[in-house]
Amino acid sequence: MGLLLVLVPLYTYLIKGRVWSRVLLGVLLIFYGIVFYFFNFKFEADKMFYQPTRIAFATAAASKIAPDRLVIGVVVNNEARAYPIQLIGYHHQVRDTIGGRPVMITYCTVCRTGRVFSPVVNGKEEQFRLVGMDHFNAMFEDATTKSWWQQATGVSIAGPLKKTQLTELPSYQSSLGEWVAQYPDTRILQPDTTFKKDYDDLSEYDKGTIKGSLERRDSASWKNKSWVIGVRTGNSTRAYDWNDLISHPLIHDTLGGIPILIALSADSTTFHVWNRTVQGQTLRFDRVPSATGPHMAADSHNLPATGYLLTDNTGSAWNFNGQCIGGALKDQRLQPIQSYQEFWHSWSNFHPGTGRYTVPKAN
Repeated sequence: MGLLLVLVPLYTYLIKGRVWSRVLLGVLLIFYGIVFYFFNFKFEADKMFYQPTRIAFATAAASKIAPDRLVIGVVVNNEARAYPIQLIGYHHQVRDTIGGRPVMITYCTVCRTGRVFSPVVNGKEEQFRLVGMDHFNAMFEDATTKSWWQQATGVSIAGPLKKTQLTELPSYQSSLGEWVAQYPDTRILQPDTTFKKDYDDLSEYDKGTIKGSLERRDSASWKNKSWVIGVRTGNSTRAYDWNDLISHPLIHDTLGGIPILIALSADSTTFHVWNRTVQGQTLRFDRVPSATGPHMAADSHNLPATGYLLTDNTGSAWNFNGQCIGGALKDQRLQPIQSYQEFWHSWSNFHPGTGRYTVPKAN
């Protein structure tokens, strides 16, 4: 009926209308056809950002990825893999199996959000396609119910599965060199040569110096495109200004009743967030050069590649893998807390009411 309401008047105008009205209507129809084609076929998100034609991994020794490149690292059942942001930033999602478990590695360059999800929905491994953006965040559609899912939260916001949430898996952002130092047997995703130009377009993304205004970093603090570290413990969330972390490479805080430590490695790109409670003790840390730090008979293979050690108030020494390598707490490990580096506009939008950390003033 809707088509008839449109087609009957069109037919009337085209057959019985004046010449000028038929010409104008013909031009408008051609224009509409072009717009319809581009927006429903050419400009569809999954027609602009394709999935890899092949998934290939390499060892650290054989990898073509530079060690200073940022990666999203994932460990499942003791199997470690690294996904360069330059690659997954174009594809938006890469499907894989790690430790026998299917995983969905996702990244949105406009929000600077890396997330790893289990693609299992209602007991079935689901397929997803990129369909667009919501609040500048990548949106996926599942193949079965056509529900739409936010990349930053894993929550379905439309469709039969609305308010359902994908299970998020622990992930870590670091430089490839730091990741390999911690997981020397890791496998690293390699470039698909089909998309070389698309990867090259993101060559400056890691540093935030890319040309695109949607993806370039604002070096000032608390601007839409400022970098922050977002941390969530329970129902509590807080953002930490990246500039503060650069000037204060160790940040001690308490979030949701949990004492936490945020530590920046010597490469100034890799960060860690840990629970700083060990054996019932709340620890405070200092960062010291490893050459002068108290190794305390630590095994040489445990020494950090970063050039720094962490020392705590018990006199124990820790590497930047969160492992105590000497002292009263030797062989203990700090428990990691899920954290992300992303744009402030993204973290504040998807975590309304989030707190902002302020560096305490020196006495």
